[in-house]
Amino acid sequence: MEHGEYKIYPYRWVVLLAYMFVVALNQSLWITFAPITGPAADYYGVSDLSIGLLSLCFMVVYIIISIPASWVIDTYGIRVAVGIGVVFTGIFGLLRGILADSYTFVLLAQIGIAIGQPFILNAVTTVAARWFPIRDRATASGLGSLAIYLGIISGLALTPLLTIHNQISGMLMIYGIVSVIGIVVFFAFVREHPPTPPCRPDQEERSLVFEGLKESFRIKDFVLLLVIFFIGLGVFNAVTTWIEDIVRPRGFSITQAGSVGGLMILGGIIGAVVIPLLSDHYRKRTPFLFVTVVGATLGLAGITFSASYGLLLTSAFVFGFFLLSAGPIGFQYAAELTYPTPEGTSNGLLLLMGQISGIAFILAMDVFKSPQTGSMTLPLLVLIGLMVLSLVFASRLKEATTILVDSVGD
Repeated sequence: MEHGEYKIYPYRWVVLLAYMFVVALNQSLWITFAPITGPAADYYGVSDLSIGLLSLCFMVVYIIISIPASWVIDTYGIRVAVGIGVVFTGIFGLLRGILADSYTFVLLAQIGIAIGQPFILNAVTTVAARWFPIRDRATASGLGSLAIYLGIISGLALTPLLTIHNQISGMLMIYGIVSVIGIVVFFAFVREHPPTPPCRPDQEERSLVFEGLKESFRIKDFVLLLVIFFIGLGVFNAVTTWIEDIVRPRGFSITQAGSVGGLMILGGIIGAVVIPLLSDHYRKRTPFLFVTVVGATLGLAGITFSASYGLLLTSAFVFGFFLLSAGPIGFQYAAELTYPTPEGTSNGLLLLMGQISGIAFILAMDVFKSPQTGSMTLPLLVLIGLMVLSLVFASRLKEATTILVDSVGD
């Protein structure tokens, strides 16, 4: 397809789908233990917090690896950088299945998978920029982010079922086999870039990574966006990690907890398609970011207070629809705000904020839950307050010059 002086290649969809597969796979391995916290604690003879550590370690590792991973992405490209992440995911995913009976070895394998995570996730906007014109990049980033949610929903929904039928060791081995398949799929189908750029030359040039980092922090709207992601992603990571502990005191089972988490991600999947499409159509980012924060706050309030299963499911869907749809818009908005900072750098900084806050929120939720009943209502109320604060910041964002110039050019 021709667009003015540049060409768009159909193979971009093959690259995007292959990338989405490995993203989803990595996220399934991250969230594996969240819906079976209680049974896993019994199986390994450890505490709920020790099982939470199997997810929490991803966030700790991300803080250490994120900036170096973004540098590799921006310096060597997606095939090398994402390939590193895919290899770590595949090898340690298989080892986790082989050594499934030992908590210590499973934790070490989780750390190995976690090392691969930033090499994969930080490349969402880079893949979009390599293969898609700027008018479609929020949509492409939305589909890349959609893969994150597909992986999480797969882990939340399938893990309880696989555990019931195959025990924990069998479930982990199944995931391990699929992890190896991910290596094959990625290197068979992903190419670095199309024969010719998918955009105008002035939309292609990027600055050096560390120069871009320095310039990014001078942009007020980007700093506000970092705070919004710090809160939003932290809330998401905490709620997802403790989903069974949140609903268990109300009498819900592990399969119901998996369904609640799964419906939350299903809402995010739908939102990650619909909202970025609208954002690209209207060439606006900030109004949609504001709306997503409002909707996510209402959904979180529903999760906090819902006593009936139906209302809990509805609240989870609303929470996921709005909160998770904010991700791809935010990634693309950041890339436009910080231009010519490399996409992997801005993307990595936003995700880094969520990992830092995720650690703090996860630990705080465990510390401040009710010692008598295990209820997490109090920490959830604090999270609602933080979401309201992020709403104030979202109301102050202004559109990026890049998207405005592109709109005028049309």
